[in-house]
Amino acid sequence: MCRARSVVTVDGRATGTIGGVEPVETSPRPAEPFRRADARRNHERVFAAALDVFAEAGLQGTVPQIAERAGVGKATVYRSYPTKEDLVAAVVDHRLAELERFTAPALAQTDPYVAFSQYVLRLFESLADDRLLSEALADGQFRNISGLLDRLSNLMEVAKPTGLVRADATVLDLRVVLCGMMLQLIRVADREPALWRRFGELTLQALRP
Repeated sequence: MCRARSVVTVDGRATGTIGGVEPVETSPRPAEPFRRADARRNHERVFAAALDVFAEAGLQGTVPQIAERAGVGKATVYRSYPTKEDLVAAVVDHRLAELERFTAPALAQTDPYVAFSQYVLRLFESLADDRLLSEALADGQFRNISGLLDRLSNLMEVAKPTGLVRADATVLDLRVVLCGMMLQLIRVADREPALWRRFGELTLQALRP
């Protein structure tokens, strides 16, 4: 009768038995968690670099620029995000989540017009240093952007009874004024926050009675 014997590796670890049974390691290889941690670090570096590059250059930002900023190769970028579009969508979603937190104080206002006006002004302020989100809002076709525009439209409708918003202002009016302002600011390439806030104020004035 054969007795199974433990197989011991050169570092003294028991890895299984022999006697007709294939030896199997009972502990993970040290290199595996290291590779996972390294991949996670690279993913974080790629995403942080993408946030910066797209904020500066908008959709003109490239994968090679992101790879260079992150200190990795292009292949590393594509391992995390198979296409540039995937990376853009992830960055837009992240920026929208940040925008939601930044505009939360406006939504907490009890006065409907104060809530609407503060939301518009905070929106313009937050877009001053983010070209990609500005382009996404002006385009209106990016994933989840429609939710932001719907929120703005609802705030405007609720503010109408105050008499500080044109009673005949439509959702299309709001989008044309808002997106038109965004497009012009993108074209002049001036990221000065005070300028963007001024155009936020002009947007509100355009919707006044």
